[in-house]
Amino acid sequence: MLQTLTERFDRALKTIRGEARLTESNTQEMLREIRLALLDADVALPVVKSFIHQVRERALGQDVQASLTPGQALVGVVHRELVALMAGASPAEAGLQLATTPPAIVLMAGLQGAGKTTTVGKLAKWLTERKKKVLTVSCDVYRPAAIEQLRIITGQAGADFFPSSEQDKPVDIARAAIDWAKRHFHDVLIIDTAGRLAIDEAMMDEIAELHRAVRPIETLFTVDAMQGQDAVRTAEAFRQTIPLTGVMLTKVDGDARGGAVLTVRSVTGCPIKFVGTSEKIDGLEAFDPERFAQRILGMGDVLALVEQAQKSIDVKAAERVAAKLKSGAKFDLEDFKLQIGQMRSMGGLASMLDKLPAQMQAATKGKDLSMADRSVRRMEGIINAMTPGERRNPLLIKASRKRRIAAGAGVQVQEVNRLLSQFEQMQDMMKKMQKGGLGKMMKALGGMRGMPPGFGGR
Repeated sequence: MLQTLTERFDRALKTIRGEARLTESNTQEMLREIRLALLDADVALPVVKSFIHQVRERALGQDVQASLTPGQALVGVVHRELVALMAGASPAEAGLQLATTPPAIVLMAGLQGAGKTTTVGKLAKWLTERKKKVLTVSCDVYRPAAIEQLRIITGQAGADFFPSSEQDKPVDIARAAIDWAKRHFHDVLIIDTAGRLAIDEAMMDEIAELHRAVRPIETLFTVDAMQGQDAVRTAEAFRQTIPLTGVMLTKVDGDARGGAVLTVRSVTGCPIKFVGTSEKIDGLEAFDPERFAQRILGMGDVLALVEQAQKSIDVKAAERVAAKLKSGAKFDLEDFKLQIGQMRSMGGLASMLDKLPAQMQAATKGKDLSMADRSVRRMEGIINAMTPGERRNPLLIKASRKRRIAAGAGVQVQEVNRLLSQFEQMQDMMKKMQKGGLGKMMKALGGMRGMPPGFGGR
């Protein structure tokens, strides 16, 4: 989502890098580029004006003029102001506030199509991973199959679901769910509410009545990041009806321009609590303004990549492969498949690269990473078409077996040959690791050829 905004900021900051000192002239040029970048990202005009004013004040202050590297110091100023813009004056509001007598009630609000029901499931998953006993309930008695959708998503999240009926009143459903949650010792109850295609009086009256009835500790508004300022204006309209405590920003993995991220806090006064990073049930991240600002400025978010690796990678399986290699055993196609699967579990190449600094992404600029991800899936399919014996001993795979494997995987024989060639390169690299450690491994990586675009080699 942030690629265009990041590129515009990078161009703006390049105008000041290399300057011996900061002047009114070169600072003004840089600020003009940043202003255009923010407006192009659909950031609200009052927010842009305030941000530019704050950066100018800081840039021409003592903290920059005393620096030996004005360009670097100015990047620091912009970073701090971006953090302040997204975090607001009360960082303590970040994260869910669930310190109350169980169950802690979380009320979800938003327009239809913003991804509210899916976000309820993601939040349930996020909470269950943190050892919370979660119950969800749908008070959406208008949208066809809304209740069934939440039931399915809740099951995927590993949480409990309270059934409801389209013939019941939303307030009655919510009260029954609260009673059930109390009697079954749930820590958190997440209530999904009805959405509309646009704001109307009936919708606002219903959400206000529901809020009064359940008295939630958290009232979260789901914002579609792809709607830009429209989403922020909608959030403001809801805030005037019910006391919102936070925002859930969805679809940040899409091609939105990023304006909602930079605007919603200033306009609504509500902190961003979470961002949806993919369509998967675990595609939800707690919002960290400092790390998000780093991504906007092209610094990447390596910490998020590490966290994703810790969450997704099967450590025991990786340790088994490491122990196997250490014992001198050969790296086989089963091990190769495991490596591919571990990478896919982290969201694929595009998701991983998005969290790396801009300089490290430069090598893949202009390349279609979705093609690389498809190539990786094809490789996994080819390995799945092999017998266990062939995976353990690839030397068995001769012409007739290649034809059978190609037919089973739905590819040409050339694809099987390409996979085996790539496997041999990986196997060779693993041998070098066993014999000579990291130095030889890096040389081996430099010599890899024929991998999917953006996956190493050319």
